[in-house]
Amino acid sequence: MNNDKQTLQQLKRAVMLQRLQQSQGQRAAAPAEAPIAACDRDAPLALSFAQQRLWFLDQLDHAAGAAYHMPAALHLHGRLDQALLQQALNRIVARHESLRTRFVKVDGAPVQQIDGTDIGLPLAISDLSDLPVQQRAGAVQQLSDAEAVRPFDLANDPLIRGQLLRLGAEEHVLLLTQHHIVSDGWSLGVLVRELSALYCSLHGATDRLPPLPIQYADYAAWQRQWLQGELSQTQAAWWRQQLAGASALLELPTDRVRPVRQSYAGGSVPLLLDTTLTTALKALAQRHGATLFMTLLAGWATLLGRLAGQDDVVVGTPVANRRRAEVEGLIGFFVNTLALRVRFERDPTVAELLAQVKAHTLGAYDHQDLPFEQVVEALQPARSMSHSPLFQVLLTLDNAPAGALQLPGLTITAAETRQHSAQFDLALSLTESEGQLIGSLRYASDLFDRASVERIGGHFTTLLRTLVADDHARVASLPLLSPDQRQALLHDFNAAPAPATAAEEQGAL
Repeated sequence: MNNDKQTLQQLKRAVMLQRLQQSQGQRAAAPAEAPIAACDRDAPLALSFAQQRLWFLDQLDHAAGAAYHMPAALHLHGRLDQALLQQALNRIVARHESLRTRFVKVDGAPVQQIDGTDIGLPLAISDLSDLPVQQRAGAVQQLSDAEAVRPFDLANDPLIRGQLLRLGAEEHVLLLTQHHIVSDGWSLGVLVRELSALYCSLHGATDRLPPLPIQYADYAAWQRQWLQGELSQTQAAWWRQQLAGASALLELPTDRVRPVRQSYAGGSVPLLLDTTLTTALKALAQRHGATLFMTLLAGWATLLGRLAGQDDVVVGTPVANRRRAEVEGLIGFFVNTLALRVRFERDPTVAELLAQVKAHTLGAYDHQDLPFEQVVEALQPARSMSHSPLFQVLLTLDNAPAGALQLPGLTITAAETRQHSAQFDLALSLTESEGQLIGSLRYASDLFDRASVERIGGHFTTLLRTLVADDHARVASLPLLSPDQRQALLHDFNAAPAPATAAEEQGAL
């Protein structure tokens, strides 16, 4: 009997993990509906719901533009065939309609305007090889920064552009910048894989890319037809119930008063969770039939609630939203954002918090088809130009398929691109690499100084180390200060040492 219960529990756990993996990035089995078909190209091509939101944001506040740029940089060492690189990039643009789409008004409404297959990809060439060696890195960084923030005109510009920096005969840096309205993180992986395949085939290999079954405009038309009637109403009702009464604003302690209108200026600080902590986080998740993402969400929400002094926290998280086989290989803006609510009113233990987070996260993924903009419409929160609706803090555990770029005669490494914009107050992004979690905390510089965000990162690491140590501990009692910080607070700065309390630690933050 005990073995039967154990087997059943393991089966339930496996099913839960499979469902979550599918919703966090890997494609689930295609729904039972008929395949997505090509839409009527003689009629105006409507935007997807996600595209429409970004288009309206651009119309409302053009300052938001750079916050939705997707810059990438690749360092190329070896013998580069510049003509083949240009041809490969041109073929990718010809292959994916989204990369040659502009957004124009017809009768006052935005529509997709798709240019011909011969437009290619604008690739500017900058030769830095005459600069002294010690000045080249600075010049690359300056050009990379400028390229990342240079505005796009959604109605008139190509929404992908490139710049090739020549540092020497066998050293180049390739800068590629896309606007989010035509791409997303998964799409970047598609682009890199196809660039590798096409460059190799043009170089003499025989690797051919299969034809695409549909294009993004077909998906946008299908989405608008599919998300109607009972499906839309059922999902909207679930989100209304889950988010009813949630606070509209997470009031974190900031270095400056929130401006009336956010500027989207930002920065980022690195964050590392070492192998020991990452292993412990996975073990905690496994003990409770949860996932690493759920465990990180529990810790992140706990920290945010403690810092803000709130017992009800909403955190946003992106999902790939590629649950149809037809869209898996497309470049386009598919990603959706979910609002995950975490509550602390009953002073939960670590185990109780994980159970709550697990249940709500699975429910959210079951209702992920409703676009974020429709969730906002269903809830009708008070809108403000000073912050995003429903949530102001993000958590991303990146598991989108990585593109492996292998070009004949070249060694390729990703070059760092600096972030100078922020869509949210705080955005924690992590990815697993060699057994540890690495990432960054991106922040709105209207609100925070860099030093404050570095402290928040330190508090997060400290909290996670205690979170994994005792499943039955009350999360409200988990310390945010490291032993050294506690020593400084309680002994070095106080004449009369006293035991630390959670309230005293809160005040010290």
